[in-house]
Amino acid sequence: MTYARDAKPPFYHGTRADLSPGDLLVAGRPSNFADDWSASWIYFSATLEAAIWGAELARGESPERIYIVEPTGPFEDDPNLTDKKFPGNVTASYRSRDPLRVLGEVTEWRGHAPEQVEAMKTGIARIRAEGGEIID
Repeated sequence: MTYARDAKPPFYHGTRADLSPGDLLVAGRPSNFADDWSASWIYFSATLEAAIWGAELARGESPERIYIVEPTGPFEDDPNLTDKKFPGNVTASYRSRDPLRVLGEVTEWRGHAPEQVEAMKTGIARIRAEGGEIID
């Protein structure tokens, strides 16, 4: 694995986890999209927009949070978005098998309209019901 060529910080990770600076986000945690598997990668983005979606789509009832993170090892373009939806990685989305270190939290951000979030969740549920993969 190599470092993504055009990746430039800051990097963000959207979640519902309550974290502090210095904490590590690691691969192998339960997926935000399915009860029955764990993600073998940790995902992050150089765009706040992608992190907002990550926070809004994260399962659970805890508050949505967006953290500023730094990769601790190699990372690559997220093929789920780069190859399948947005050629060229316009979302500046990446993945790594190495942890991400939390540097701080973005406390002021505007989420999507509830209808948009519900439509995205419905689409994800439909793909899962049809046997499709949400994330590699």
